[in-house]
Amino acid sequence: MKILLTNDDGILAKGLLAVHKTFARKHRVYVIAPDREKSAVGHGITLNMPIRAKKVMLNNDDWGYAVSGTPADCIKLGILELLPQKPDLVISGINPGANTGVNINYSGTVAAAREACLYGIPSIAVSTQGHEPMYFSDIAMMMLRLIEEVAFTRLPNGTFFNINVPDLPISQIAGIRISHQDVTFCREYIDKKTDPRNQTYYWHGAESKNGDGPPNADTTILNKKYVSITPIKCDMTDYDLIRELQMLETLSLITE
Repeated sequence: MKILLTNDDGILAKGLLAVHKTFARKHRVYVIAPDREKSAVGHGITLNMPIRAKKVMLNNDDWGYAVSGTPADCIKLGILELLPQKPDLVISGINPGANTGVNINYSGTVAAAREACLYGIPSIAVSTQGHEPMYFSDIAMMMLRLIEEVAFTRLPNGTFFNINVPDLPISQIAGIRISHQDVTFCREYIDKKTDPRNQTYYWHGAESKNGDGPPNADTTILNKKYVSITPIKCDMTDYDLIRELQMLETLSLITE
C-alpha cells in the first residue's frame, strides 16, 4: 500500500517516527507533517499566508516534507501537489494524549484524518493516553496488524476511524472495543493570572475524565484499558430532524 503519514505534533514527533519505522518495512510510506506542534488547531486551513514545505531527513535516510501549515493543510498539499498519486491510506498520529469525547472536535490529529476522508481516502487518527507515552512502537505494530486485517476497504465513503490506545504494553491491553463518541463535557476552567507588567492573561484548563461515562463511549472504553475504535462520519447532518422540520418548507416567508 501507499500510505501517507501526518500528525499535529510536528514531523519529528516520536509517535509519527514510530509509525514510519514500522510501516516502511512493508509499505511505501510518505510523510507530510507540520514543521512544529499544531495541537488543538482543529480543522483550520491556511488562507492568508503562503504555505512552505521543506524536506527533512527521517528514519533510515528516508525523508519527508515539513509543512508550515496545519494538519489539514498537510493533507491538501500532499494530495494536490506533493505526492505522485493519491495514497491508499492516511494515518494521522500517533498522538500523545487521548482524542476522545468532545476533544475530537478540537484535535488536529483527527482533523487530518477527516480531511483525507473528504478526499475519498480511507483514513485513521491514532492517539494514546498520557503526554509522555512509553509504547509508541507497540502501538505502531498493533496498527500494522489491524490495517492488514481490515485492509480498510470496508470503510464506507465519508467515514474514518478514530482510534485511541492505552499507554500499556500490548500484553496488558484488555482488547479492542468498537465505541461511540462521548459527548458529555468535562469540567473546564479559566486560570486568570497577572504578568510582571501587571497585565492580565488567561490559561484555559480542563479536568481529565477518569470516571465511568456511557458504557460504550470511547472515553469509558479507553479508561478500562481497551483499544477504542470509533467510526466518525464527515456528514454532520441530523437526518432524523430533517423529517421533523419539513413542515417549515410550507411556511410563508412574507409577513403583512
